[in-house]
Amino acid sequence: LIEGPSINRFKPKNPEVGTLRILLYGPQGAGKSSVFNSVDSALKGHITTRALAHAVETDHSFTVESKTYKVKKDSPDSYFPFNFTDIAGMHGEDRGIHRDDIIKLLNGHINSGYTFNPLKPITNEDPKYIKNPTLKDRIHCLVAVLPANTVSMMDDNIIRQMSDVRKEARDLGIPQVIIMTKVDESCPLVKDDLKKIYTSKKIKQKVLLCSIKLGIPVSCIYPVKNYHEERAIDDTIDILILDALKNIINFADESVEDQVYHN
Repeated sequence: LIEGPSINRFKPKNPEVGTLRILLYGPQGAGKSSVFNSVDSALKGHITTRALAHAVETDHSFTVESKTYKVKKDSPDSYFPFNFTDIAGMHGEDRGIHRDDIIKLLNGHINSGYTFNPLKPITNEDPKYIKNPTLKDRIHCLVAVLPANTVSMMDDNIIRQMSDVRKEARDLGIPQVIIMTKVDESCPLVKDDLKKIYTSKKIKQKVLLCSIKLGIPVSCIYPVKNYHEERAIDDTIDILILDALKNIINFADESVEDQVYHN
């Protein structure tokens, strides 16, 4: 695959940060857990399901805690120098993860394993609250996961919460991208032939809509198909996933390198 070698050789430039932290956030049911599983599958060359994803749409997020996943390399006890933090989905009501908790995650105050309570955001009195996080504790790239098939119907309250998170990330100098999932469910041509994702007018319209909703440039939006029903890896799925991953880790790496001059 075209992106595999560069990802395999990748190392963060800032010696203070040995592992880049990538945060996946977005509405419930967008496919955040499946994004990680798809990255893991593409890098390993076989289907994996390490991040539990719900197969049926429900009113509640299946992920209720902050869980960080390392990505293992082929050699024993060797990992890629980046990981993914998967969190509860955002809801229009008092369910899922609270906006303020995501902001604390961005700043490095919450570590892996924290279970979210949507009615009670974490405070600095909580024993799991990290009071003095360092650069390596913070999030280094914020990835919004939006479903192409329902992005036009997203709750305005969720959009507002995501915009608030975006503003905090902007102020922290954290790069931001969108992974647009479920492209096959929004375009019949792409469902029949994933390669048509590059020429589909409907997918281009969905990308533009995602850009308008969150204010993220079209050049930082990556339409993908997650592994869902497949029993074996597919080259076209992998190319889309790995292209998004390559750009995400490059953006994150440039960001932490810049922190040397700002701290």
